[in-house]
Amino acid sequence: MVLEKLGESLKGTLAKIAKAMFVDEKLINELIKDIQRALLQADVNVKLVFELTKKIKDRITNEQTPPGLTKKEHLINVVYEELVQFVGGEKTTVVVDQTKKPFRIMLVGLFGSGKTTTAGKLAKYFSKRGMKVALLGLDVHRPAAMQQLQQVAKQVNIPAFIATEKDPLKIYAQHEKEFSKFDVLIVDTAGRDALSKDLIDEITRVGQKVQPDEALLVISADIGQAAQTQAQAFHDSCGVTGVIVTKMDGTAKGGGALTACAVTGAPVKFIGVGEKVDDLEAFNPKGFIGRLLGMGDLEALLEKAKEAVTEEEAKDLEKKLVKGEFTLIDLYQQMEAMSKMGPLGKVMEMIPGMSQLKMPKEALRAQEGKLKKWKFAMDSMTKSELEDPEIIDSSRMERIAKGSGLPASEIRDLVKQYRQSKKLIKMMKGNPEQMMKKLQKGGLKLG
Repeated sequence: MVLEKLGESLKGTLAKIAKAMFVDEKLINELIKDIQRALLQADVNVKLVFELTKKIKDRITNEQTPPGLTKKEHLINVVYEELVQFVGGEKTTVVVDQTKKPFRIMLVGLFGSGKTTTAGKLAKYFSKRGMKVALLGLDVHRPAAMQQLQQVAKQVNIPAFIATEKDPLKIYAQHEKEFSKFDVLIVDTAGRDALSKDLIDEITRVGQKVQPDEALLVISADIGQAAQTQAQAFHDSCGVTGVIVTKMDGTAKGGGALTACAVTGAPVKFIGVGEKVDDLEAFNPKGFIGRLLGMGDLEALLEKAKEAVTEEEAKDLEKKLVKGEFTLIDLYQQMEAMSKMGPLGKVMEMIPGMSQLKMPKEALRAQEGKLKKWKFAMDSMTKSELEDPEIIDSSRMERIAKGSGLPASEIRDLVKQYRQSKKLIKMMKGNPEQMMKKLQKGGLKLG
């Protein structure tokens, strides 16, 4: 999980509030200390931490509890709202103007920040949303930069414009007449070891030529608080419109990088949460803090669900549900779609309340491995068993187990999963958003 230790600390703090008999000064002081400790461990700037916790304490002490909320609920709400503001407030993602051909996104940053890899992830992100995307390599200094961009482009099945030319402006001019065929053009620029006059001059010249609609600074989360200096310098000198924080999954310093960017006025627009090409998320402060506090992130979950299941597949399943049909084949297809959404642990973080179940990582990995085994089991079933699993009694289970080479317990698990899913689907009646609202209220109890 992104910032796992910070999330665990903050969830522990909220659990302390939930268990408390009543809200008094002692509880508030303990809560403030816990938040300070958690944020400092995540490498957040000391001054910013004390400013934040002062705001939280002032609000809790001086604000009237709103009607309809208990003192505890108000306390949790204040923590949530102030943390959201702390990492940027409102979501400010990249909105592509499709009247422009192409919409130009220019990536800037220092060596080692992950610009080229991020260019591929961004290309995949926009192509999944039905846009025609191309990459342009203007990094003429780093050895093999062009080849790396070409490999990244091949991986995401996107065209890349590159050249052996050593002048980025000439490379741009060489390919310029091709750009109007695309909806989005992602431009990979050169970096340096430090923000020098040479780098600023080159980015300024490239920027004047490219005329980007978005100039995004790519910054590595592991630099922590130093992100503030970089973000401010790039913002002031190159007119950066937003930041992409990479490597959020592999460092405890991510809190420092996120909050440092927030103070510069250059909003974080995307975060890199893994090494795969799909591991890029539009940064939503509310959803991000929701996940850290164990409240989930419905928007990101529904977005991933839309990517995993085509509209046609969703409509087909909905028709079956209206008729009261739900087979093992439908269950398998649903589970396969869910596996496309990413590791089960990451998906569970987005479901309100699920991260508080504290399922062991081994159990989550085992669950992911079941899909393959269940496919073997289903290959050993008759057509009538697949269409109506309710007829699978103990003797049929034994036969399926022998045919698939699996223990009978696996077949029982599959049937149990089918019954639970059928129950859940009846409750949501083909409407995933309705299901999410019920989950958020804690109204779904399965089993």
